[in-house]
Amino acid sequence: MTVFHDGEHGKHAVTHYKVIERFGFVTLVECVLETGRTHQIRVHFKSIGHPLFNDNEYGGDMVLKGLNTATYKKFIHNCFKMCPRHALHAKTLGITHPITGKKLMFESKIPDDIQSVIDKWRKYVEKKEFDVED
Repeated sequence: MTVFHDGEHGKHAVTHYKVIERFGFVTLVECVLETGRTHQIRVHFKSIGHPLFNDNEYGGDMVLKGLNTATYKKFIHNCFKMCPRHALHAKTLGITHPITGKKLMFESKIPDDIQSVIDKWRKYVEKKEFDVED
């Protein structure tokens, strides 16, 4: 899966996103999809240099930005252990039932592993100051 900019390859896909909270070098975002392509969010964020946290298929399982210290790297790897998968969650999902045509909406809370990592980042940034241009 990849992004093509020539318009001749691949399928049209649109992802809208907004920043919810910044944690130094990691950012919590909300996405709204116009299309539903396979791995759409993961591919789009990798294409702009911001792969999903702990996404081993698209490069988010490496320390790409941040402080070049053993302490920072240990912090990141501890976060990876707390959430041993890519940090992607569908809070709201809406579909039209294929037979009845009825619109169905589903909501779920952020899973505990992702919430734990968010909380850990909040505590970390309260104690540290980041040079996000690093």
